[in-house]
Amino acid sequence: METLLLDRDTNRNLIDDGRRLLGQCVLFRGLKDDERNALFSRIRIRSFTPGETIFLMGSPGDTMMAVLTGNVRISVPSQEGRELLLAILFPGEVFGEIALLDGKQRTADATAMTKCSLAMLERREVLTFFERYPSAWLNIVNVLCERLRKTDEHLSEVAFLQLPARLAKALLRGISVDGGQTVGAQQANQIQLSQRELGNLVGAARESVNKCLRGWQDDGIITIKGSVITIKDRAALEALAELG
Repeated sequence: METLLLDRDTNRNLIDDGRRLLGQCVLFRGLKDDERNALFSRIRIRSFTPGETIFLMGSPGDTMMAVLTGNVRISVPSQEGRELLLAILFPGEVFGEIALLDGKQRTADATAMTKCSLAMLERREVLTFFERYPSAWLNIVNVLCERLRKTDEHLSEVAFLQLPARLAKALLRGISVDGGQTVGAQQANQIQLSQRELGNLVGAARESVNKCLRGWQDDGIITIKGSVITIKDRAALEALAELG
């Protein structure tokens, strides 16, 4: 982990972005300006290199974070050394708030997929804020419900949908976050993930993912160049996502 070393204006802009993103988190929506300023004055900015560990499963949950630039992968390792990819986080997304709230250990690994900058807020600052503004605790229910909905949706897809539908949904989610933010490629209608990573995300073998993607490329729905997948026919992909 390295501290971000940038010129003063750039660092100030990143801090402003961090405050804005954390302010959009359901935990802190509806805050008055003085409340928001009091809480977010403590934000720190950290940078991570590609592949660097942000936190590990079982480590203390003492910070919550907002992705300012780059992409973060959330995954769970198995005893056999395999990995279940739970989510890819994009600029504008917040993570780590559940362990921060209950004070327990992290339930997954977080790793920088690309070079990324994160806005970080310490647990003690958040808890002090809630002590001063107890009505804000009501927002926690919304956070927990949203996490549960996403988990239920993911489990339902893996259990009941055929691979083409699961894979199409995963690609569509990748190009739909924050009005077109993408993984790695940072261009509209593109997602940058290896086929093994896609397999981990949808619960399928890399070979099965490869066969499906190659078929879609032959049909003109996507193009594949290295690890970058470009969506050429979104309507066709949406139709595939509705099958199964």
